[in-house]
Amino acid sequence: MALISSKGMYGLSAMYELSLIESDKPTQIKDISERASVPQNYLEQLLVVLKRADLITSVRGAHGGYFLARSASDIMIKDILIALEGNLSVVDSDIQNPVLKMFYDESNKKLEDIFNIPLSKLGEYEEILRGQIHYVI
Repeated sequence: MALISSKGMYGLSAMYELSLIESDKPTQIKDISERASVPQNYLEQLLVVLKRADLITSVRGAHGGYFLARSASDIMIKDILIALEGNLSVVDSDIQNPVLKMFYDESNKKLEDIFNIPLSKLGEYEEILRGQIHYVI
């Protein structure tokens, strides 16, 4: 049982790749697609949703592309996932039992807290990963 669909995973991957770009020029969709390993046709649909959620901005034209709408430290991962998934929840049906409802409500709050970190925090995982990989020459 996956709580986050491929839509959420691909969208977060694209947002992460955008956060790594240090250029003041917009990034073209083909470059985001390659870097994030997201099919370009699917990425186009995701970027529309992310733009509607004010998480990215775009520039039209031959030299156009996409930017994060604000700093990666100001964009929460939960906001990206909520924009793409609609919500973050353990269950998405009406719970009649009051004890279970309370349990699931608490679980949903904890789930939201887990993803309430800035996009920029993903860079720390990359640093950890780099420290664990040893190349033999």
